[in-house]
Amino acid sequence: MDVALVYNVKKEEHAAVESDAHPSSPDRTAIHTQTQPSSGVDAYAEWDTIETIHAVRDALSVSHSVTLIEADDDAYSRLKEMRPDIVFNIAEGRYGVSREAQIPAILDMLNIPYTGSDPLTLGICLDKSRAKEILSCYGIPTPRFIVVSTLEELRAMDFAAPAMVKPLFEGSSKGIFDASLAHTDDALRTQVRTVIEQYGQPALVEEFLPGREFTVAMLGNGDDVKVLPVVEIKFDSLPKGVNPIYSYEAKWIWDQSSSPLDIFECPAKIDEKLQNEIAEICRKTYRILRCKDWSRIDVRLDKNGRANIIEINPLPGILPNPEDNSCFPKAARMAGMNYQQMLNAVLDAAIVRYGLA
Repeated sequence: MDVALVYNVKKEEHAAVESDAHPSSPDRTAIHTQTQPSSGVDAYAEWDTIETIHAVRDALSVSHSVTLIEADDDAYSRLKEMRPDIVFNIAEGRYGVSREAQIPAILDMLNIPYTGSDPLTLGICLDKSRAKEILSCYGIPTPRFIVVSTLEELRAMDFAAPAMVKPLFEGSSKGIFDASLAHTDDALRTQVRTVIEQYGQPALVEEFLPGREFTVAMLGNGDDVKVLPVVEIKFDSLPKGVNPIYSYEAKWIWDQSSSPLDIFECPAKIDEKLQNEIAEICRKTYRILRCKDWSRIDVRLDKNGRANIIEINPLPGILPNPEDNSCFPKAARMAGMNYQQMLNAVLDAAIVRYGLA
C-alpha cells in the first residue's frame, strides 16, 4: 500500500530531516518545519524527534511504500495530490484546542483512510474536562475537578488541597511540573495563575489521588481490542524530595537515555483482582470515548485503592529506543511485539477497520 506518514517534528531538529520518502527513494523532496505558538521549555514536547519519525517510516516500509508529509500549511495540498491508500497519523498539530483533530478532519474531507481516532475523539481527549465529564456520565471513576479561568473561580472548588493543576488542553506532560502538585491554598493559586498566564488557557484543578499510578496501552478495535501488559510508574525512583507525579521533569529531564531512571515496571506487580479492574475500566473508557486502533490510558488509585482514569492519550508516544522509556513500546515488547510489529499492528487494525484488507 501507499502509506503517508503525517507528523510534526520538534523545531530544533527539523534541519536534519533529509527525505520525505522511503529510504529507497532518495529523489523525493526534503521536508520543512514550522512553529507553534509557545515559548516555554516544553513548547515542543508533544512533537516527535527525527529519530522517531524515521523509525516509524522504516518500520512501515517493510511492507509498504511510505512517504513523509509534515503537518504544516502544505499538508492539505500534498495529501490531496498524493491521495495515499492510507495515512499513518502521528501529527499533534500546531494551533488551537482542535490541533490534534486537524489532520484527521482534513483526511475525512478528502475521504482518505487513516490510523487512530477521529476528530471528535481527539478533540474530546485533548480537553481533559470534557473527557472526564463524559466518563463521569457513564460511571467511570475519575478524580473530582474544576476548570478555572480566573483565580476567583477557585471559590467554587469543593475539595481541598493537595490538588493537581494542569493546562486544560495539553499533552506529553506539558505544563505539568513538579510544582504542579499544590499542597496549600497559596501554592494552588500560584499554579493556577502560572497556567493561565503562561499557557493562555484555563487550568484544570484536579483532586490528587495518593495511590499507585499505571499506564495502559490499548491496541485494536471492537471485540479485538487488546489490553497490553500494564506499566506501573515507580515514584520511589525519582530524586529524593520531589512530588510523586510523572511531571515534565520526570519525563524529559531526569529520565535520559544516557542515564535512564528505573521508573517503569512492566508488567506491573499487581494482583489478579486489580489487574482485571484496570483492564475493565480501560476497555470501558476506550469504548465510551470511541477510540480507534490504539491509545494509552493513565490510571491512578485513590485512597481506597480504587482505579480512576486520569486521562486518555489517543496519540501515544512511541520513542523507538528502549532506553527512552516510552510506555506504549515498552508494553508492546512485553506482549511479544518489537517496534516494527507494534506499528504494523496499528496500521493493520486501521486497514481492517476501513475494509481495505
